[in-house]
Amino acid sequence: MKTIAQQLNVKDFPFQIKDKNVNRIYYEDSRVGYWEKIEFDSNGNKIYFEDSRGFWEKKEYDSRGNEIYYENSNGNVVDNRPKPVEGKIVEIDGKKYQLKEVK
Repeated sequence: MKTIAQQLNVKDFPFQIKDKNVNRIYYEDSRVGYWEKIEFDSNGNKIYFEDSRGFWEKKEYDSRGNEIYYENSNGNVVDNRPKPVEGKIVEIDGKKYQLKEVK
């Protein structure tokens, strides 16, 4: 499969593409055969990265911009996303209670 630079017949390297927010979303260096692509969310947080060596990573953020999920191609996963508590059973002083979310 051809890279973006090959498809566009680019001869000047390194080759970069930036989005409207000036975030680099694609980079290629033909001298070493390396490329990478990056995706950002609407808040400018990097949510996806992939390169020509097969490495990738995914991220998720909460509404405050805190990273709450990370996963990569090496099998590393950090999941700090909020978990629903509805229906969970807790025991207090020997009695069991089923949780119900109060809105």
